[in-house]
Amino acid sequence: MSVSLKKIESWSAAFDANSSGCYVCFKNQPLRYSRALDFLHAKALHALRRLPFTPPARRPEFYPLNIASIMKSPRSLIFALIAALPSFVFADTAATTPAPKPLRILLITGGCCHDYLVQKDLLKQGLEARAHVVVEHMHTADKTTRPSFPAHSNPHYADGYDLVIHDECAADIADPAAAQNVLAPHLAGLPGVNLHCAMHSYRVTKEFGKPLAPGAPGALWFDYLGLQSSGHGPQEPIAVTFAASDSPITRGLENWTTIKEELYNNVQDPKNFSGHQSLATGKQTVKAKDGTLSDKTSVVVWTNTYGPKQARVFSTTLGHNNLTVNDPRFLDLVTRGVLWATGHLDANGHPAAGYGPQGK
Repeated sequence: MSVSLKKIESWSAAFDANSSGCYVCFKNQPLRYSRALDFLHAKALHALRRLPFTPPARRPEFYPLNIASIMKSPRSLIFALIAALPSFVFADTAATTPAPKPLRILLITGGCCHDYLVQKDLLKQGLEARAHVVVEHMHTADKTTRPSFPAHSNPHYADGYDLVIHDECAADIADPAAAQNVLAPHLAGLPGVNLHCAMHSYRVTKEFGKPLAPGAPGALWFDYLGLQSSGHGPQEPIAVTFAASDSPITRGLENWTTIKEELYNNVQDPKNFSGHQSLATGKQTVKAKDGTLSDKTSVVVWTNTYGPKQARVFSTTLGHNNLTVNDPRFLDLVTRGVLWATGHLDANGHPAAGYGPQGK
């Protein structure tokens, strides 16, 4: 702490001018006191609050004082109080403010076409290393396009969680009742994050390849996602370009090019979904059977607000291969999406206090 000597001396002068003959006990010994002490205390607090300060790890003891010296000089008392004030001002706060509980995340994985047995652990380790979260699994070893999850029959499957990550590939689960059970927590306001093949799950109509009006019965899952996709091309590198936006999710992130990945299409303009905000596009160069090259571009990262309670939803179609899922750039992006969705990401893209790594 650095308070100028000149300022302290000015407070001291005010203290001397208002001195009276009162006493106060400090460590069971009388000290000369005055009404001006209130003035000094207010001034010192005002100055301290303008200064950076790291609270001590434990409550410090009072500083040893030369009582005889202090009683002779009110100015000495001032210097002692200035030295001790950080203990009074900050120690109680540091000692009594509990660390926030980690966010509880339910990660749903399983189904067709992906190495979910490995990816579920890559995601858990990557997220828990980057934020104050605990990731719990709802995983099935079923590798069909109709994997079975408790969420399909239990609308309360996410009770007690702060967020659900959908990373399942359930392309042929077309039962509206199952989709409604999966959506029930989000419709009630629970935030969601959706990765890769989650975008091709719960297609409750055979017309999923045609533009569906938001709010239509067949758009049940697309309304939640805030984007409609029906397929992808061959695996080729994707050039990811972050859009210029004020979203903290992408603030400071640099464009990058993935390894060979799948670029998911956009069946219709995502802006047709009222809560949609595009955050990044992906461009992929593909070769046709006749050898000609063409560029395909789609939105690959976005946010949405869903339902009457405006649940926050973050999604990315990236993440087919293990190397991508384990890429620090991918994990950083998903971590920001998780923290944004739960309201724990500040305006600069940093975790809110207590929600960084190890609860920092």
